[in-house]
Amino acid sequence: MRVFSFEDQFDVFLQQQKKEASSRRLEMLERDLSGTIKMFREALWPIFQTFEGFILEYELVLPNGVHFFIDVFYAPFRFGFECEGFSAHAETISRDRFSFEKARIRHMLLSGCVYIPFSWDELDKKGLQCRSFVQELLLRNRNSLAMKEQLSIYEREVLRNAIWFQRPIRLVDVCNCLGKRRDFACKVIKSLVAKGLLQATVPTSIRHHAYVVQPNAIEYLGYT
Repeated sequence: MRVFSFEDQFDVFLQQQKKEASSRRLEMLERDLSGTIKMFREALWPIFQTFEGFILEYELVLPNGVHFFIDVFYAPFRFGFECEGFSAHAETISRDRFSFEKARIRHMLLSGCVYIPFSWDELDKKGLQCRSFVQELLLRNRNSLAMKEQLSIYEREVLRNAIWFQRPIRLVDVCNCLGKRRDFACKVIKSLVAKGLLQATVPTSIRHHAYVVQPNAIEYLGYT
């Protein structure tokens, strides 16, 4: 039985990406991808062991209409991985290009994309550290996703509002943010209290009128 090398599998993946690409993106895929290949070989492939969910040369558009591309985009968690060579990104970069790169990173953030750069030297000399980072990143995001899936959309909305208020949240607040009646809002509050995400301001009281968000609630919303 033939064992396919990383290079063989990457080539199959690349050819499939080219078949699905727009003309502008195809042009990018036809360029030198040595940095992308090195990043996959040293940091991504050893951890993910699959190309599923990845997109090469993912296209985004700045507000001024300028198109730009992310080396490697991981769709499930919207990670934007890039490999940067020192000479191309530090030694010879122009002021205009430097400003463009900063605008590009800001727009990635607005698009919900997490920018994750690696230098060529890191991948070349510190591959183990790069892989350890990717492994930890994936683990944390999988845990965050699992926690978010434990909450209903109503529970998440109550928590978001409770954090935004920066004060104890009351039953009337929950009714207003959900657009629901008191009995429904009470059930949501009780569920969040049972999960340890809300706590009554006066826990010993028989009747509770206000609740505070517990510190671990932020993790359930994926803010960490």
